[in-house]
Amino acid sequence: MFVKNGTGVLKKVLVSRPSYLKPAPINEIAKKWKDTTMDVALMEKEHKILTDAYAAEGVEVEYLEADPERPNSVFARDFGGCVKEGYILGKFKLSMRDKEHVDYEKRMEELGIPCIARVDRGLFEGGDFMFMNESTIAIGMADRSNPEGVYEIRNQLEPLGYKIIGVPLNAAYLHLDMCFNLVDDHLAVTYADGLPEDFRKTLKDMDIDLIEVDEEAIFLHGCNLQALGDHRVLSLSRNTEVNRQLKDHGMRVIELPITEILKAGGGPHCMTFPLIRE
Repeated sequence: MFVKNGTGVLKKVLVSRPSYLKPAPINEIAKKWKDTTMDVALMEKEHKILTDAYAAEGVEVEYLEADPERPNSVFARDFGGCVKEGYILGKFKLSMRDKEHVDYEKRMEELGIPCIARVDRGLFEGGDFMFMNESTIAIGMADRSNPEGVYEIRNQLEPLGYKIIGVPLNAAYLHLDMCFNLVDDHLAVTYADGLPEDFRKTLKDMDIDLIEVDEEAIFLHGCNLQALGDHRVLSLSRNTEVNRQLKDHGMRVIELPITEILKAGGGPHCMTFPLIRE
């Protein structure tokens, strides 16, 4: 069994260092920094803060080595999604990321995790993949995943007992995990006004409490958190109000002083591909 849900105890993850990361103007955050030279030494330091935090919480870390031909592979989440039977290989919208498919697929084979589904005709990136519970998966449709990609995933996962929910979003939000993140079984951080009405009803029906942020927080990674299980969550140090509310809900918050990597448009959730979650 690999990944059982989105909030169980995280045991193993796959990451890639930001050695060649640049703020390519491919999302609303990175566009603001496109003329900036990013501090590679600082990014490497920040990434080690992330992986050290995982190690301290008992999470084993696997790596895909950095490659100048795939500078954005630090955002390991995006090549696909993982369920208990194996993983789904996505399809990037931007050709500059195509080599990630090849290299991550090879790395997953080395790690012994089978590919049980793949998107060939549509588009799907893992930042849009969100477990709601053990049998329900939400897939955002903002800028990088589309209805055809969701259709392909639904056809391949429903026979395994999964329900797939497509969630249309403002393209500026990039991925679902930028504006919605389930951090515990019945707790999420979100910009609720940016979610479709039917999805908000689903959240209510599933008794999911919401910590709400404003739209600006999307672009400051206020929702881009990583659940560790056992009421633990990785967040950014600068998310002071969100972190306070998480603690008020009984969460143990591990705060990460990461800022430089964020300029390329991704946070802790984006940088993490779960391999085993119990």
